[in-house]
Amino acid sequence: MSKTFKIEVDCANCANLVEDAAKKVFGVKDLTISFMTQKMKVSFEGGVNPETVMAEVLKAAKKVEPDFEIL
Repeated sequence: MSKTFKIEVDCANCANLVEDAAKKVFGVKDLTISFMTQKMKVSFEGGVNPETVMAEVLKAAKKVEPDFEIL
């Protein structure tokens, strides 16, 4: 299952750092961030709760970029 989220990230480098960190979260099959469109596409592993995974993605993102937001 894949979902697209509107995000807020300040720079392209920050988007890359967040993408790298968020890809390591348990339950994330694949994740891409587009700085230009301010969107994040997440593919989830089977059998995981997307809301729980997204809470962990946000936590990981905030560690590398405190201003990162999922809108």
